[in-house]
Amino acid sequence: MDFSLFYFADDGAAGDGRYRLLLEGAAIADAAGLAAVWTPERHFHRFGGLFPNPAVTAAAVAAVTRRIGIRAGSVVLPLHHPLRLAEEWAVVDNLSGGRAGLSLAAGWNPGDFVLRPGGYEGRRQETIDGIGLLRGLWRGEPFTGRDGAEYRIFPRPVQKEPQLWLTSAGSVETFEAGGQAGVGILTHLLGHPLAALAGKIARYRAAYAGSGRPGRGHVTLMAHTYLDDDLAAAERVAREPLLRYLASSLDLGVAPANRSGGAGIRPGTLSPARARLAVTAACDRYLHHDGLFGSVRDALPAVQAVAAVDVDEIACLIDFGVPTSAALRGITRIADLQAVAA
Repeated sequence: MDFSLFYFADDGAAGDGRYRLLLEGAAIADAAGLAAVWTPERHFHRFGGLFPNPAVTAAAVAAVTRRIGIRAGSVVLPLHHPLRLAEEWAVVDNLSGGRAGLSLAAGWNPGDFVLRPGGYEGRRQETIDGIGLLRGLWRGEPFTGRDGAEYRIFPRPVQKEPQLWLTSAGSVETFEAGGQAGVGILTHLLGHPLAALAGKIARYRAAYAGSGRPGRGHVTLMAHTYLDDDLAAAERVAREPLLRYLASSLDLGVAPANRSGGAGIRPGTLSPARARLAVTAACDRYLHHDGLFGSVRDALPAVQAVAAVDVDEIACLIDFGVPTSAALRGITRIADLQAVAA
């Protein structure tokens, strides 16, 4: 099992230096042997609001690391011209010496598409279609513009092929589409419980086997994470920040499903009192079941449960409001967990 860092900060919880945890955390993870650093693309909302452009944050991470993978988790492909996207990430690939990777998302928030009017309805198919186009541009194939001229990206990337994932909130169709396209899957437990994930991964693996690509694919699961001396210490530090973080997402409709697989909270459907109860239940679920909290020993059963459903990598979301110094100390424990789980 590989372990990586995943960032999705609520800007209101940024605290002492908005990007300190990103940059210092990436350097610690790099030295500790973690697999990758993931940064998202978010627009016009404090939830995730530190990250409007993952190519920019990836370039910053490239400057302070030497070996760790540098990945977009995710880039919303329909918001970008593919030529521009390929150009930006070719720069990241050069700055990092060939460590760039992208998970491609269709986007879920209609408000983001103020950047691409008219692009919302066809976003899912455009994302699937964009996989082949990005691969071709990366290899140096031309893009034919409306003027009939051919355009190629510069600088040339270091990697011969782009490392690609497809982001899924839980749709089995997306899992299968990722397999058919021969790319990885990046997912989470906000919209489906772990028990539902095994079958989706099996269908992904089967689809991948028919793609003609080498290997059996790669599944990354994002998990909220804070490791400390023991579970009681972790809860003392993490509970209140996690409650605030989850509450900040409510009006986007991205609060998690319940453990039986019920739908997540929809914006505007709960009274304040019921919303507080729902957020508390979600917080408890992460602290005790679907996240990595407590000591390395406390977290190991959750890792084993994730491994049992055939996940390849756990992307540890660490920037949900825990004080920066504590979150940085927790990264070394994630490296310890990786060693124990190997």
